[in-house]
Parts: sequence; structure tokens; C-alpha cells
Amino acid sequence: MTEAQTGKKKIGLIAGVILVLVLAIVLVSVRITEITVTGNERYTDEQMIEILFPDQLSRIPVICYLRNRFQEHETIPFVEDYKIVFQGPGRVEIIVYEKSVVGYVSYMSSYMYFDKDGIIVESANEKLPGIPWITGLKFGQIVLYQKLPVESDEIFREILNLTQILSVYEMQVDKIHYNSFGEATLYMGEIEVILGDNESLNGKVAELNDMLPQLAGRSGVLYLDSYDETKTNAMYAFKPRQ
Repeated sequence: MTEAQTGKKKIGLIAGVILVLVLAIVLVSVRITEITVTGNERYTDEQMIEILFPDQLSRIPVICYLRNRFQEHETIPFVEDYKIVFQGPGRVEIIVYEKSVVGYVSYMSSYMYFDKDGIIVESANEKLPGIPWITGLKFGQIVLYQKLPVESDEIFREILNLTQILSVYEMQVDKIHYNSFGEATLYMGEIEVILGDNESLNGKVAELNDMLPQLAGRSGVLYLDSYDETKTNAMYAFKPRQ
């Protein structure tokens, strides 16, 4: 190899190193500045961003990509998983897949949240808004990620059915109590609603929805266990509390 060829090789090597350094500088200097969040209900956008992008290092696109691609995802209560989708050098979208939760039970000073199949999906020390407290169930020892050990799994279908009907009317309840006969009672602030058995639940909840404006600010017990879908303009007993 001639001296000229050796010189050209050195120049090419130096140019390559400089190019790599420039690319590295460019990669680490670009920051993720625009983050959108979808699919989240339990957490605000700001909370999800704070969890997944806590510092400036996490906002470097290449670092973010490598972590998201090769590292285990962050464990976030009530979140099954999440996806980070790059929409540009400085723009990403966080897609959140939340766990399905229909209610919770109180167990050993903790709140155990379960899904539609009765699987305990999360344990927490605080009550979350929008999820009813289910009482009256008889169960044994509770193990996280296993089914709530009750006498009959039918109760989970009944809970799911009732909570789905309540959600249709965007109705929030604090507590749902089931007695030994499987009959439900709703607790909404100062109002107690006796639903009775699982017959005609749609009609009972629809009737309750129509009556709520009249019950605003009142305290007492509403008896809808006598609901009969064949009767129109029926009157239902309301017993005020003293």
C-alpha cells in the first residue's frame, strides 16, 4: 500500500469516526417533547407520563426504544400492559391496556380488586373511585391473581351483569351488598336501594335512574324488590331515615 493510499485510508477512518460521533450527538440531543396517552381511565395523562418518562434520559428516543423493546415493562397497578408507539423523532403515543375490574372486597386491611371472572387482579390500601365495594360474600383465603374463593361462581356473573347495567346509565354506587339468598342492595350516598333478586334488573335500574332526581339530597331506603315490568306507573315505597 502506497503512502497516498495509507493517507486516504486514515482520512476515511477519521471521517467515519466523526460521522459516528455526529450521529451519536444528534441521537442523544433529540428529545421526546410530545406525548399523548390513550386507553387510560385510572390514571391521568400526567401520571402515566411521569411513570414512564421520569427523567430526561428516558426522553431520548433511542434509549426509550431500547428500553421499551428489550426491557420488562414497568409494573403499574391496575394496568395489564402498555405500548409506546413512535410517531416521529420527538413524538410518541402511550397506549394503556387497563385491567378489567368490576368490584373489590375488604380483606385483612386491604382492598382486593377482582375482574369479571372473580380473579383478584390487584391489592391496594385505598379505595378507587368508580369501583363498587362488594359485601356479603363468604370467601376463604385470598391469593393475588387467583379466583376469589366463594361458594358459587354464579355470583360473579350476577355482579358483572349488575355493574354493566349500572354503567349503561352512568350510575355510580358506593357499595353492593348481597344477602344469603343472592339478593342485591345498592348504597348510593345516603340512599339504600333494595333490588331483591336478579329478575328484571334492567327494569329496576331504569326505574331507579328515573327516580334519582326526586331522591337528590334525601336519606332513606327505596324498595324496588317489588318491581313488576307488567305494571305501568307503579309506585315504589321509599322510607325516609329520621
